[in-house]
Amino acid sequence: MQHGARSLIAVASLVAAAGVSAQAGAVGAGSGRSPDAGRLLAAGCTGCHGTDGRSQAGGLSLAGLNEAYINAQMQDFKSGRRSATVMHQLAKGYGDADIAALARYFAAQSR
Repeated sequence: MQHGARSLIAVASLVAAAGVSAQAGAVGAGSGRSPDAGRLLAAGCTGCHGTDGRSQAGGLSLAGLNEAYINAQMQDFKSGRRSATVMHQLAKGYGDADIAALARYFAAQSR
């Protein structure tokens, strides 16, 4: 894949994740996090990690992984302790409550 196409895909992923994050936050506004916040946030992850975290295209499957592990990895991406092609940038757009909701959601999915 050419560099320009990869950059376009990365930018599209960032925009999609930001929009989904804003939507999930709005769902839970005023009363904490909505029970659906994790599912709404996870919609931005399907391109690489598959529907409900079950990757079909060679990306890492997140479904059924340990919640604490997912949370720790996302926090490491966010802080820069762990680098990646795109995830370190995407993770910066999530608050701690978003990351916790994503970790809970993916951990609850069956493999």
